[in-house]
Amino acid sequence: MSVATVLPPQENKTNDAPSNASKLNFNRITDEQFLLAAEHMGLEDEIQKLLITPYRELIVQVPVRMDDGKLELFHGFRVQHNAVRGPYKGGLRFHHHVDLAEVRSLAALMTWKTAIVDVPFGGAKGGVTCDPTSMSRKELQSLTRGFAQKIDMALGVYRDIVAPDVGTNAQVMAWFMDEYGKKHGYTPAIVTGKPVRLGGSLGREEATGRGVMIITLEACKAYGIDVKRASIAVQGFGNVGSWASRLLAQRGANIVAVSDVKGGIFKEGGLDIDAVLAHVKETGSVVDMPGTRPCGNEELLTLDVDVLIPAALGGSITRHNVENVSAKLIVEAANSPVTPRADEALRARNIPVIPDILANAGGVTVSYFEWVQNLQQFSWSHEKVNVELEERMLKAWWNVHTRSVEEKTPLRIAAFTEALHRVAEATRQRY
Repeated sequence: MSVATVLPPQENKTNDAPSNASKLNFNRITDEQFLLAAEHMGLEDEIQKLLITPYRELIVQVPVRMDDGKLELFHGFRVQHNAVRGPYKGGLRFHHHVDLAEVRSLAALMTWKTAIVDVPFGGAKGGVTCDPTSMSRKELQSLTRGFAQKIDMALGVYRDIVAPDVGTNAQVMAWFMDEYGKKHGYTPAIVTGKPVRLGGSLGREEATGRGVMIITLEACKAYGIDVKRASIAVQGFGNVGSWASRLLAQRGANIVAVSDVKGGIFKEGGLDIDAVLAHVKETGSVVDMPGTRPCGNEELLTLDVDVLIPAALGGSITRHNVENVSAKLIVEAANSPVTPRADEALRARNIPVIPDILANAGGVTVSYFEWVQNLQQFSWSHEKVNVELEERMLKAWWNVHTRSVEEKTPLRIAAFTEALHRVAEATRQRY
């Protein structure tokens, strides 16, 4: 019998590397951001120790019989970071760069993200080291069900709830829910981001992108940018980037450039986002869109635009390319797209960065709405979901921006401080 093992990348990574997210240690980046905020607010050492350390880390091997008959072993991870404010909550990522350090970082970010929008969840994250683009539907289903079986003991509707992330989608959530239900019975609340017909919420698919749109509009107001005259570039035209582009275009913004893993496109007069979406549906990529010129991912980051929205993977803007960034405002739709050294350089040039734990919190907010609907066995209208989302995102923006102004601190530190205050207080009350 032939057995192949898909090993996770090694964790001996540097903090800041040129245009290569796989070389970044995202856990160190998140810890550094945490410590800056903790120092700023004078958080006591004991609470710091409790909040920076994950509660539980699971590493599992998932065997999958591939279509060619070979057996491959995939490495999977689930990190449960903190649950003092509610059950663990976090996505499941399928990507060939997934490793334990990345999942640790993302789990911590979920803790702070849920606190910022004040939903009663903690933070968790899961991932499997694989390339989902090279796997068949049958192989992906086997991988999903196998991973669900391996971490089943740590899950529960009041313990840990899974959601889609990079490389996964509503279909993966449906398989995950079904596998969990084989042992525990019909349990739709065990995952969010699932198909509507299986208990998913209306508005969940576009929720992260809608949240990015809401925060971008507010940030433009705060920094004197007229969104109807603004030029916007979006790196990453997946679920989040495409929805943010579509919704911002509907508000009058001029989306001049978008990109995906295969490349990007630029049109000075602005892209017809509906036409781009149709082109992607037909060809699988934004590349070669008629009436546009090619624009690679690196070039897109340096375009002279009003707003840059990195919505791909982390580590897009580093100390190696930050001096070429020309945008007046950066909105982090992805997780950790701007590294700490790049953050410092942008701050020195007075370029505001809207941090990921605020900008992309729309997804977990509507995941909370979906979870509530599942538990109540009552569905909300699309309009109600959008109204409730906007209310929470606007309140989060106001809290963070006000703190930033009053305490004369960058938005990222203000966002972390806002989150740490809530989690620290809950920790003190428990301990």
